[in-house]
Amino acid sequence: MSRNDQATRQWYLLRKLEGSRGTTLQELADFLPEDYRCHRRTVRRDLEALEICFPIYTERAAGQTRWRLIEGYHDVPALAFSPTELMALLISQDLLKPLEGTHIKASLDSVFNKAVSALPPEALAYVRQMQGYFSVGLGPHKTYRAHKETIEQLSRAISHKRTVQMRYYSASRDTTKRRDVDPYHLWYTPGSLYLVGYCHLRRDVRMFAVDRIRSLTITNHPCQMALGFDLEAYLRDALIAMRGEPIEVELLFDGKTAAWAKDRQWHPSQQVEMLKEGGMKMILQVSDTPELVGWILNFGSGVRVVRPDSLREKVQEEAKKIFDRR
Repeated sequence: MSRNDQATRQWYLLRKLEGSRGTTLQELADFLPEDYRCHRRTVRRDLEALEICFPIYTERAAGQTRWRLIEGYHDVPALAFSPTELMALLISQDLLKPLEGTHIKASLDSVFNKAVSALPPEALAYVRQMQGYFSVGLGPHKTYRAHKETIEQLSRAISHKRTVQMRYYSASRDTTKRRDVDPYHLWYTPGSLYLVGYCHLRRDVRMFAVDRIRSLTITNHPCQMALGFDLEAYLRDALIAMRGEPIEVELLFDGKTAAWAKDRQWHPSQQVEMLKEGGMKMILQVSDTPELVGWILNFGSGVRVVRPDSLREKVQEEAKKIFDRR
C-alpha cells in the first residue's frame, strides 16, 4: 500500500465524517470507493491517525460505536477577504471553466460558494460588483464535462500507480488503437487536458489528449515513473503540447508586431532583444513540430524565421498551401 493510497483513503473518511452526525466503522468502510475498500481494522487505524490532527471522538448509541467530529468543527468560521484575495478567487474559478462538470471544478465551486456565503452583506455586494466589471477570457478551449469519469479514473490510476488500458484515437493517423500506458501526470495546458505517461506500444513517454480516450480500464499491474525521468523538463520542451526534436529557433518581429508580442511569455526558454528600429529578436529552445509552424503563422507577415533553415522552409511551404487554397 502506498502513502498516496492511505492519504486518499483518509481524505474520503474525513469527508464522510464532515457530512454526518455519527457513523460506524462499517458505514465508513462501505463509503470508500471500490479502489480504496479495506477491512474495518484498517479504517480504525486510519481514524486513529486522523485523531492526531482532527477532533474525532466515539460514542455509544443503540449498541453501536459511532465516530464523530466534535460539534461545530464541520463549518469554517466566517472569513474576511481582502479585495485582492477575492479577485484571485474569482480568477481561479473562471480559469477552470473548461473542467465544468468534473470533480475538480465542483470542489473549487464549493469552496467559492462557501466563502461567499460567509461574507457580510457589504463584502458580498463587492463580489457581485466585481463580477460585473471583471472577467477572464479563456479563448478557444475544450470542455470536459463528458470526460468526468475518465479524469477520475486517471486520477486513481496515478495515485495507485497502476497501468491503464485504453482505446485511444490518434488524430494524425485517424485510427483508434488499444494502448497500455503507465500514467504519470495530468497536465492542463491552455485549452486542453493531457495525460503524460509511458506508452508500452511506442516504448516512450507520450502525451495523450484526454478527450481522445474512447474507453479506459485500470489494471492490477503496478507501475512507476521511469528512473531519471524529469517531468518538468519534459513539459518545458513543448511549445504547447506536441513534442519533437529539440531545436533552437530565432525569430525576427517587425515593430508593429513586436509592440504587442514583446510583453508576453510565450515559452519559458524565450530570450528577447529589442532592436533599435523598434523590432524584436526572439530565441527559443522548443520542439520541432507542426504546432510550432502553426504558432509562427499566427503572427502573419509580422515575423520572419531567421533560423533554422529547415523551419523557415516549413513555414513557407505551409503559407503557400494556405495561399493556394483560394
